[in-house]
Amino acid sequence: MSNRIYIVGIGPGREEMMTGEAIAALEQADVIVGYTVYVKLLGERFAGKKLLTTPMRQETERCELCFREAEAGKRVALICSGDAGIYGLASLMYELGEEHLQTELIVIPGITAASSGAAVLGAPLNHDFCVISLSDLLTPWEKIEKRLRAAAMGDFAMAIYNPSSHRRKDYLQRACDILLETIEGERPCGYVENIGREGTRAVTCTLRELRDREVNMFTTVFIGNSETEILRDKLITKRGYHVENNIH
Repeated sequence: MSNRIYIVGIGPGREEMMTGEAIAALEQADVIVGYTVYVKLLGERFAGKKLLTTPMRQETERCELCFREAEAGKRVALICSGDAGIYGLASLMYELGEEHLQTELIVIPGITAASSGAAVLGAPLNHDFCVISLSDLLTPWEKIEKRLRAAAMGDFAMAIYNPSSHRRKDYLQRACDILLETIEGERPCGYVENIGREGTRAVTCTLRELRDREVNMFTTVFIGNSETEILRDKLITKRGYHVENNIH
């Protein structure tokens, strides 16, 4: 194949939280394509590149733009926040790629909010866990409800993406009500705002308290499992290792 597009996960957007492979792909690219906010996060380091952006909800147009640039002989990097294969554009690129068979697609992983947020809170995902988005733009709310109930019944720790927006102000409250059907109100939980960016804030609380908290679209929420505890303001899910207290 003569054309190549790198689909790059840039994590929260800070250079220190990108992989070396991601930075190398961006440095080698002639053109960097992305959502306007994510391109701005790159700062000045890549300002000399050709930067192409589209606003939110123009994902298909953004992907097609990548193929056009690649087929014009440019080295292209499409950036996504977090990991491009976790609520990102990697799958859409492969779908559209069926019409652009001369273009090779290479996915470069990034640090997703579940990982980076968990690190801020401590270790909330240290056992089996699932990731659920509360955005119903592409997924019916009925299916989201089903997944929340299944996760609660399975005693999974959870990372909740997209817990709120201007249009979905009560979605976290609705999700907590569903979880409270199965999970006790004192279940340890937490949330992190602006992960890896200016104004990062981490909070631990119970599930009942979480129900009435106001969060924004830049927040990732963590629900503990039955073994999760809050230790020194950190959210810790036990792995099951045997701990011996040696008394001398």
